[in-house]
Amino acid sequence: MQFGGERKNAHQRQQRGRGKARLSGDNSSQYTHRLQFYRLPPTDNISLNEFEDFAISRVKVLRHVEQAGQSYVRGTEKYKEYMDKELRHLMPLAVRKDLKDDFEERRKDHISHFILRLAYCKSEDLRRWFISQEMDLFRYRFLMETDKREVTRFLQENDLQFTPIPEDEKKQIAKYLCASSFSMTMAMIEHTDFYKVPFTEAIDLVRGRKVYLHKGWAYVPHNDLVSIILSAFRSHLSQALAVTARSIPHLEEDDRLLPMLNNLSKQYLGQNYSSVKTNTGKIELKDMDMHARKSFPLCMRQLHTELRENHHIRHHGRMQYGLFLKGIGLTLEQALTFWRSEFSKIMEVDKFDKQYAYNVRHSYGKEGKRTDYTPYSCMKIIMTNAPATGDHHGCPFRHTDSKLLKQRLASYKVNQAGVDEIIDLVNKSHYQVACSKYFMLTHNNAKTDVSIQHPNQYFEESMKILSGDKKYEGSGRFSSPRPSQLNKPPPQRPVEQPSQNQDTTTKATNDQFEDEFNMSFEELEAMEKEAMEKVSA
Repeated sequence: MQFGGERKNAHQRQQRGRGKARLSGDNSSQYTHRLQFYRLPPTDNISLNEFEDFAISRVKVLRHVEQAGQSYVRGTEKYKEYMDKELRHLMPLAVRKDLKDDFEERRKDHISHFILRLAYCKSEDLRRWFISQEMDLFRYRFLMETDKREVTRFLQENDLQFTPIPEDEKKQIAKYLCASSFSMTMAMIEHTDFYKVPFTEAIDLVRGRKVYLHKGWAYVPHNDLVSIILSAFRSHLSQALAVTARSIPHLEEDDRLLPMLNNLSKQYLGQNYSSVKTNTGKIELKDMDMHARKSFPLCMRQLHTELRENHHIRHHGRMQYGLFLKGIGLTLEQALTFWRSEFSKIMEVDKFDKQYAYNVRHSYGKEGKRTDYTPYSCMKIIMTNAPATGDHHGCPFRHTDSKLLKQRLASYKVNQAGVDEIIDLVNKSHYQVACSKYFMLTHNNAKTDVSIQHPNQYFEESMKILSGDKKYEGSGRFSSPRPSQLNKPPPQRPVEQPSQNQDTTTKATNDQFEDEFNMSFEELEAMEKEAMEKVSA
């Protein structure tokens, strides 16, 4: 993919827009169908801004596809409604067929897919997630294609030799199709296209006894044909990601792209809780234990418990919990009072003011560069800074041993069936789905399709339920920051060595809070020196 030349490229697109249709001439051979197998990489010139915009847009689409699959059974009417709701805005090409001029949408679909190949080819987990969501998106889009001619043309263009059987042949074998096809009636068969394919390409359908077999051919209904095409799509995409992974080292010299690509899989694209002002000051410190018990997500509840019991948590835990408290509405004065009241139980107040107060003010944008820091999203907590021995930050569903997690869930009055379901989700690496299930179980099995993506979202949704959505004023503010404003990946730092002394007070004292000056707020390497100078002064 080439970069630069945007002025010339924009002019070319402007020239294309002067006609009635952009899919004409040379363009018609590039994007002839709304669906794509993504066989050929794009060769357009593209600016870095457009690169970012396309990438973020595609991630939003795939995250929505993931949430739909987690909340509803694929193929049901509710699943379709949920998909339509957001894709109508995020990816009109997938839903709307009345677009008169959709060249730019087809181009965006093509380029954005290949950008995410670069971002999601680096590890087995990333590849598995990307393939899974792209397959679900492809399945949905294929089933939305009801025009017989469009489907036939797509199959022919991608060398998929499946053609509908003639009507007269279908009438001759209709009774066999009805007897052998899954949930088919004669009336449905009359309005359904059947494809004649070699039975070796429909083994899964044959195994499930869903198709009619005759002389080595399987007669596959349109809705089941997608499973065969998906198999080919998955095989192609898996091989393509392997090839892309081998090509990634060639990008290492381009410092414009790698930071962007490395951060794409970790980006949180929802509400920006750093700028929420409507609830500031509405949280009372005397109610913190009650809120922790009823409305904190498990990750923040365990940090709160550790702080209350031992009056100290380590640096990364203070960052994770402190920014969460900021996001739920604690003012700077409340935060200083809260942290001081706990830490002063094992140290002098003067020591807290010298070594800790600066960090609290800094996180509120009152020191240093006065940056308004953003509370950590679930993806950031899961993907970065895994806790070491003695740490309590991180995601309990991702970083806690399953036996200990079971005990903790049981102690929080989650019933055994709920514990088993959560552990099953954790074992399948569905950490955020497990958190969503925990939310439902701890809120009287609330019937909600909320998919937890952020600890502050968890708190906000909990407060809405507990207050009947009347007393608590959710922010309702959703930011759409420029991609360049999104957080960069945190710098790599050595893992903190665990304390060997198990006595709580001695551990906190001997630790001397060695991480105090390791201010790992994103984008602030320079602030480490400034913080040290402040304390030393």
